[in-house]
Amino acid sequence: MRVEVDLDRCEGNAICVGIDPELFELNDDEQAFVKMAPVPADREAHAMQAIAECPRAALRRVED
Repeated sequence: MRVEVDLDRCEGNAICVGIDPELFELNDDEQAFVKMAPVPADREAHAMQAIAECPRAALRRVED
């Protein structure tokens, strides 16, 4: 699986970074980006939690 960030929706709340800072990071514009594509199997649960908890629904799951 991959996670995509809708940059038009992302406000840089960093909830995803708090869930898994090795998977998500904020760029210089304070918007989230995914550091690993595809998401490793051992981090899929964190990715799904980040998707569910994003306050702006800026993250979405994409199947490869």
